[in-house]
Amino acid sequence: MTIDQSLFQRTPVPIALLDTQLTFVDFSDRWLNHFGLSRSTMGKPFFESMPKLPEELRLDIGYCLEGVSFRTDTMRVILENGDSVWYEWKIDAIKDEDDVVNGLILVLEDISERKLDEAHLIKSQQVARIGGWEVELVNNTIYWSSITREIHEVPKDYIPNLKDWIFFFKEGFSRDTITKLVQAGIEHGTPWDTELQIVTANGREVWVRAIGEPEMMDGKCVRITGTFQDIERRKKAEIEHKNVSERLTLATKSAGIGIWEYDIQNNEVFWDPNMYILYGIEASDFAGVYEAWQASVLPEDLEKTSQAVQDAIEGKKDFNTTFRVKWPNGQVRWIKAEATVIRNKQGTALQMIGINTDVTELKIAQLQLVTSEESLQGAFENSSVGMALVGMDGTFIQVNQSFCRSLGYTNSELLRLTFQDITHPDDLEIDLSLLREVVEGKRSTYQIEKRYFDKKGQLVYVLLTVTSVKKIDGEISHFISQIVDISSRINAEKKLKGLLQLTTNQNNSLLNFAHIVSHNLRSHAANLTMISEFLLDDTLSQEERKDTLTMLGRASHGLNETIAHLNEVVQVKLETEKKLKVVPLRKTVDKILMDVNALINENKIQVKVNVPAEMQVKGVAAYMESIILNLVTNAIKYRDHQKECALTIHAVNQGQYIELLVEDNGLGIDLERYGQKLFGMYKTFHGNKDARGIGLFITKNQIESMGGRIEVESEINIGTKFRVKLLKA
Repeated sequence: MTIDQSLFQRTPVPIALLDTQLTFVDFSDRWLNHFGLSRSTMGKPFFESMPKLPEELRLDIGYCLEGVSFRTDTMRVILENGDSVWYEWKIDAIKDEDDVVNGLILVLEDISERKLDEAHLIKSQQVARIGGWEVELVNNTIYWSSITREIHEVPKDYIPNLKDWIFFFKEGFSRDTITKLVQAGIEHGTPWDTELQIVTANGREVWVRAIGEPEMMDGKCVRITGTFQDIERRKKAEIEHKNVSERLTLATKSAGIGIWEYDIQNNEVFWDPNMYILYGIEASDFAGVYEAWQASVLPEDLEKTSQAVQDAIEGKKDFNTTFRVKWPNGQVRWIKAEATVIRNKQGTALQMIGINTDVTELKIAQLQLVTSEESLQGAFENSSVGMALVGMDGTFIQVNQSFCRSLGYTNSELLRLTFQDITHPDDLEIDLSLLREVVEGKRSTYQIEKRYFDKKGQLVYVLLTVTSVKKIDGEISHFISQIVDISSRINAEKKLKGLLQLTTNQNNSLLNFAHIVSHNLRSHAANLTMISEFLLDDTLSQEERKDTLTMLGRASHGLNETIAHLNEVVQVKLETEKKLKVVPLRKTVDKILMDVNALINENKIQVKVNVPAEMQVKGVAAYMESIILNLVTNAIKYRDHQKECALTIHAVNQGQYIELLVEDNGLGIDLERYGQKLFGMYKTFHGNKDARGIGLFITKNQIESMGGRIEVESEINIGTKFRVKLLKA
């Protein structure tokens, strides 16, 4: 077999090449996709790879192997689960020059979906009672489908002719009309689509929709095809509709609804009796033209109303408007008008059919309501209390200026947000919980203190009152939220609490300081007294006296160092009263890293800094340098010599604070053991000979004196992270 393999595989049909042993030689990509196979099927037996195939296909393949050139068929297979699959195949035998079969070309398709569509089409024709027909004018024969025969109630073997077909139409209008339509179709190729009555073979009168499409050849009609549809039910419905219309006329008269019709082409206006009552005139006073209706409309409303009519005729919008008419006695009435425009197949407006209703009492009530709403709106807008209308999903429907001022947003900005967007996360759940109780009918209103974020991200403390607004049916339509800004009160309370806390802290610090002074100075004093007593001992040798003097020197130095440390603590406490200034955080970090650059390089510390250049804090510049220097040198001092050392310094915004994080991968601190002592004076934890136990104590006091705080996270042999919160500038 000499077939271009590449071309064969790209063939856009499911086709396969089999040898005489019925194994796959090749197949198209469409075959693989169609049957969900892969190219690994190549060389495998056909019926083993695809076992669920019709037995008739196996027989046809056998015929072709025996020399039959071509076989084709369509067959259905019932699967074990009861489903059915339709297959359609075409088989060509490949023969050599001696007419010996050496392979097969097989086109095989699963046509189940197509068969299902055909079945649905037949079913829909049966349900819709649509039958087909065809007239062959060359040999003067007519074909009717089975449904067409059913509609005419003739036997299944009935053979119609053109003359008999015409006489099935009811004598009179229907027969005359179809005769003219068929004649026009034959002579001019004019199609038709009409509704007429036939009289069936059983004598029943049935309404049908008859459609015909002539087929012309060289200016001569050779064939007409079309459909018949049984529309008896629809026609009966139309008759019933007519009866309903008559009853409607009686109902509209009782309800005071006027019905009118405007013949656009002939400029004629037809009114039912109710229309004259609505306009306060007699039928004899109405000229029955469009201009006569215009003359009844109040001049102030005429332009708008006439434009509404024109827009409806042009198809721009439906006719639905309200206008005023003036009765001959001078009384003014409000009229609501609605209409439908009737058009031909070309879209040209032919008629307007509509109704008029007197809505004067309703309009007066609406005007009174508008006046009331305007008063309410004025109170809403001018209230000193922040007010908002909030939808069921939390969106702001309307907000007043007080609400906008409290949060710093414009009206349009708030209307694009929900209350959830600007609520502090810690307050959102309680707010939503109370709101759910309102929705569930457990309460009609609630009041809470909560926090919003204003446009700048600052917290605004408010007293919030929420009330539900219900529709006539009792369902909640929206909520009214009222806010009173209590930020000044909350800030005053916070300030008072802060002062109390500061006082408490200062008292604790003073007490702690007193303990330190008492303990440390007493220890030094006792030591000095003991040494002095040694010196007064006349029995001491020269060598012992020399050692005692050395001890005295060391004790004096220790006392001096202790006093210096205590002085540092005192200075930090005193600096609390200093005015905090703006300190550029990144610049301070860079300066400290430059100061200890030699130490960083010597110990091969990998330093990563992520502090935005524009970030600033409130503080004392000297304190900031001392804090960063102490944290950086501690990270270097307590590094892990067994791994490459890394130090990360970064800062993030946290509301009114800047959080500075200094993180290392050093030795770490056992917080369970030393956590309570970590920031104490003279506390050391790693046995470092240079450790004085004063650095973190001073650092904590410096941070707190600037209104901040320090926290630590640490794991042994993992590393340490210090979190320093500082006031944002």
